[in-house]
Amino acid sequence: MADPPGPTGPEALRFAAHLLRGRWFTVFATFLVMFGAGATYLFGIYSKQIKSTLGYDQTTLNLLGFFKDLGANVGVLSGLIAEVTPTWFVLLVGSAMNFAGYFLIWLAVTGRIPRPRVWQMCLYICVGANSQNFANTGALVTCVKNFPEGRGVMLGLLKGFVGLSGAVMTQMYLAIYGNDSKSLILLIAWLPAAISVLFVYTIRTMEGVPRQRDEQRVFYKFLYLSIVLALFLMVMTILQKQFVFPRAAYAASATVVCALLFVPLLIIIGEELALWKKQNLKNHGLPNPALRVKIESSEPSLSKLVEPAAAHVPWYSDIFKPPPRGEDYTILQALLSVDMLILFLATLCGLGSSLTAVDNLGQIGESLGYQARITSSFVSLVSIWNYFGRVFSGFISESLLVRYKVPRPLMLTFVLLLSCVGHLLIAFPSPGSLYIASIIIGFSFGAQLPLLFAIISELFGLKYYSTLFNCGQLASPLGSYILNVKVTGMLYDREALKELSRKGLSRDSVKELTCMGRHCYRLSFIILTLVTLFGALVSLILVGRTREFYRGDIYEKFRDKVEDSSERELDASPVKKDADMAGEKSSSERTNATAA
Repeated sequence: MADPPGPTGPEALRFAAHLLRGRWFTVFATFLVMFGAGATYLFGIYSKQIKSTLGYDQTTLNLLGFFKDLGANVGVLSGLIAEVTPTWFVLLVGSAMNFAGYFLIWLAVTGRIPRPRVWQMCLYICVGANSQNFANTGALVTCVKNFPEGRGVMLGLLKGFVGLSGAVMTQMYLAIYGNDSKSLILLIAWLPAAISVLFVYTIRTMEGVPRQRDEQRVFYKFLYLSIVLALFLMVMTILQKQFVFPRAAYAASATVVCALLFVPLLIIIGEELALWKKQNLKNHGLPNPALRVKIESSEPSLSKLVEPAAAHVPWYSDIFKPPPRGEDYTILQALLSVDMLILFLATLCGLGSSLTAVDNLGQIGESLGYQARITSSFVSLVSIWNYFGRVFSGFISESLLVRYKVPRPLMLTFVLLLSCVGHLLIAFPSPGSLYIASIIIGFSFGAQLPLLFAIISELFGLKYYSTLFNCGQLASPLGSYILNVKVTGMLYDREALKELSRKGLSRDSVKELTCMGRHCYRLSFIILTLVTLFGALVSLILVGRTREFYRGDIYEKFRDKVEDSSERELDASPVKKDADMAGEKSSSERTNATAA
């Protein structure tokens, strides 16, 4: 039998409404929000403008960079707000913070307002960078709740898109404003804010929506498209560093990028259209009530209001009595649990070491004698392979977990061991080894975040996930401060001072400390290797503690909830009621005939 034609006329309008209310359109909206949530990766481009126009020295600029990282990684506030407010409010707060923070920086850099004090600029960039946590909490957490059985895949995709967002926005600003980094700050101010406002009512948590058996097939389509986008961005980044592009070439590049960003919408329309045709065939043209979306409401139900008051239990009574793994922990139960402490320590060692390597990559290249143009290509390699690490860890860890019951913390152990190889290549460099080290460190750095977020959601439940995943990433700036500022920075300065003393010079005789040679970062990266290895061993403890948990079916309860919800809604549907009435009528007629 031939497939029914697509919807036309009034039917097309009903399908459009069905599409806009569906789970898959929420995924597309989240993709676009994530592409605007990586403005912090562009600091290296516009920081020179801040330094020159405001007359800052390098120390002051580094202070701004620290507050940028602080705002980007401290997302506890956004998580707590998300626990008590709807998603649209979280997204609106984030868009307002993004626009206010970066717009004030743009006004200062362009001289439209009096020169701000340093603490004011630190506040502006901290507020602007912190807005990305509101985008993550509002969009990323919602998608994980809507697709709990594919959370590893979803986290890998979404965090991968954040990793590509810097390259995407770079292509757009070159096409719109040309090579004007002041205007890049303006683009960062309005574009992410506009995207969040546009989809503020689209991104929402949904319950009672039956899962498709082939969801993974759709996710893999998104993966292939994102890989094409990543490869295109990598090629364009390399070409733009080698050749001078005219404005038209930048416009063409940005057009291709925008087209690739909207290809997922075509996939989503195809999926929703197939579901629409299927349910219309099944119900003879009547929409299937089992596919109605139940949207979570922050308002208490009437049944909850009239429920008799339970006996008063102190809030602290069960802090050290957590439920079984996989159930919904309270915030304090999760934060004070042994599993979270182990995960925090492993993340502090792993992410702290990786961030330190990424932040020092430019100076590492300089100390080994690479030209500035080649050093910038190392940074580009880290960015692109950061994306590949994120999507790889999400998809592969999910596949290993579902097929072979491999604990996700074991994947984290392997990633940390791989990171050790990258650190050793920097500690003991050889010709061309920095290229390989850039790829390994970028890949392993990107792979850690989706694994961290997925493990937190699996061990401690989704009820307070908004807060817990933001608490989990606090280990990143803490580890970076300890290993970057207190270890690597101090050891580098010590080696540079030794070079000065060998030349018979003092610190006051040079403007800035520089060290040239393989020895400059050797001890630092030996220490980073040992710290990362310690983090891998710590993660093995978590593997042992959670081995039995991952051997079970950790997604069973989500399938049970969906099946129960579908059955309840199907029982209440008009189709089901008509069938029941027809059955009762037929039974009554047979009874009367027998009596006669």
